Amino acid sequence: MKYYDIATLKTVIFGAGKAAAGIQAFLEAPEAKGKLLGAWFADVGHLNEVYILRGYETEQDLIEERKRIRLSNDPFNCGDLLVDLHMDSYIPLDFMPPVEPGEFGPVYEIRTYHTKLNGLAPTIEKWREAVPPRTEYSALTIAMYSLDGGPRFTQIWPYKSANERAEIRAKTVAEGVWPPKGGPDWLTPDMTSTLAMPMAFSPLK
Repeated sequence: MKYYDIATLKTVIFGAGKAAAGIQAFLEAPEAKGKLLGAWFADVGHLNEVYILRGYETEQDLIEERKRIRLSNDPFNCGDLLVDLHMDSYIPLDFMPPVEPGEFGPVYEIRTYHTKLNGLAPTIEKWREAVPPRTEYSALTIAMYSLDGGPRFTQIWPYKSANERAEIRAKTVAEGVWPPKGGPDWLTPDMTSTLAMPMAFSPLK
């Protein structure tokens, strides 16, 4: 995939489960563009949110799908349950393989860093060096940088449990594998991390 996007749906309290069927139908509509890769609901972090990850082969398909959503009178077939909706476009880091569906979780960490204004390119190079040894400890679903808004960098990491995440992160830090050496020098303190669980129709489990 050459492009990705993440749609973040902020729902009413307990709205994620109620919205699931409508979201799935919207994504599977004949006119929908892009390939559904992951659908999660927040478990730790910003609660009552749903995250939809899709991939696109062309920029035009991404734009057409964005227009479909923006012009819909019932976005994601759950407008009555939505409090807010925003979408972010991404390009994968050039050394990352395409996202492949499968069972890798069920706990997924969606982690976003904001870089300094001139920090995105150096950050990518730091990750290029550090990701291969880091992924010997656990898989990385995708790492990608934003096309819109401020300079941002998002990673999605699957784990078997929150405990496994904590153990692996502690081990990689203790052994000097992670974070990338010099990588934090290019980041700002504006960082977010959410632990999310797959929805029933998510290709990434």
